Amino acid sequence: MSGIQQTDVVIIGAGPVGLFAVFECGMLKMRCHVVDALESTGGQCVAMYPEKPIYDIPGYPAIDAADLIRKLEEQAAPFHPVYHLGQQVDKLTPNGERWLVETSTGTRIDARAVIIAAGCGAFGPNRPPLERLAEFEGRSVFYLVKRREDFRGKRVVIAGGGDSALDWTISLAELAEKIYVIHRRPKFRGAPESVARMEALAKTDKVELVVPYQLHSLEGENGQLSAVNVATLEGEIRRLEADMLLPFFGLAMDLGPIAKWGLNLSHSHIAVDQRNCATNTPGIFAVGDIATYPGKLKLILCGFSEAAMAAHAAHPLVHPGEALHFEYSTSKGVPGS
Repeated sequence: MSGIQQTDVVIIGAGPVGLFAVFECGMLKMRCHVVDALESTGGQCVAMYPEKPIYDIPGYPAIDAADLIRKLEEQAAPFHPVYHLGQQVDKLTPNGERWLVETSTGTRIDARAVIIAAGCGAFGPNRPPLERLAEFEGRSVFYLVKRREDFRGKRVVIAGGGDSALDWTISLAELAEKIYVIHRRPKFRGAPESVARMEALAKTDKVELVVPYQLHSLEGENGQLSAVNVATLEGEIRRLEADMLLPFFGLAMDLGPIAKWGLNLSHSHIAVDQRNCATNTPGIFAVGDIATYPGKLKLILCGFSEAAMAAHAAHPLVHPGEALHFEYSTSKGVPGS
C-alpha cells in the first residue's frame, strides 16, 4: 500500500470534540490521524469566536475558545496525533474491514475506524436580506468577533436572539460605547443566566434592547457604517447611529462530501446510535454537533462524552479479541505523567 499512511483511527474534524477524541483514543492505545479543512486546529471555536468566553466547560467558570483549544491540544499531545490541516476528506472507501480516507490534497490514510467530528460541516453565516450589505461586510459588518479590542469605544448594533447575540452583548459591554440589541420579539432564546445578565446590563446606559424590531437598512460610505435602520412589523422605522453591526442569525450548514458517504442523514446531521455514536456503517462513528439522536443536546460537554463512547466502541475493532478493562484516568495515568 505504497503512499498510504497507516493508523488505527482517523478523526475528521479538529475542533474541541475531535481533539478530545484523540485523548480518549490514546488512553485506549489507539493511534490517531486528524484531518481538518481549516489551516489550524480549533474548528468553529477558533474560526468563529476565538475570544468568546465559554461558560459551560466543567472546571472552568469561563474560558476563551482559543484557550480551550490550546488546553485540549496539550491534553492530546502525549499520544502524538498526526494532523493533516488545510485539507478536506473527499473520499471514504471500504478496504476490507478497514477504511481508506483520501483528502483534497492527495493524502491517503488507511484506518480501522473513522470518527466524524466535523461540527457543522462546511459552515457560513446566514446573512440578513439587506441592500448594500456586501459593501460593509468585513469592514463594519461582521458575523464573528475575532478581536474584542476592535470594538472598544464603538457604537455596536447586535441583531439576534440566541446565545451568540447574548454572549457578545455581555462581553462587549465592557468595551463598547453603546450596544443596541435588536430582536423581533421580547423573548430571547439563550441560556436563562445569559438573558438575566443582559437584562441587567439593559438597565444601564451601556446596553439598550430595541424590541420588537428587525433590521431594515444600512447607511454609510466606503464600507463604514454610520447608522442602522430598524423597523417594527407595522413598518415603524427607527434610526440607530452605529459604527458596527453584528448579525447573529446562525450558520448555514453544508455537509459537503460527507453527504455522499451512504450514512443515514437527518436534517443535515448524521444519525447515530445513542449508546455508542455508531452510524449505520460499521467502523464509522459521529460525535459532536454533526451527530444526532433523540434527546441530543448541542453542547461541547456532550460532545466530549460522545467522543469517549465512540472511542470505547472503536476499541474492539482496532484491538480484536483484546479485553478492555475500564479504568479511571486517576488510576491509569497518561504517558509521561
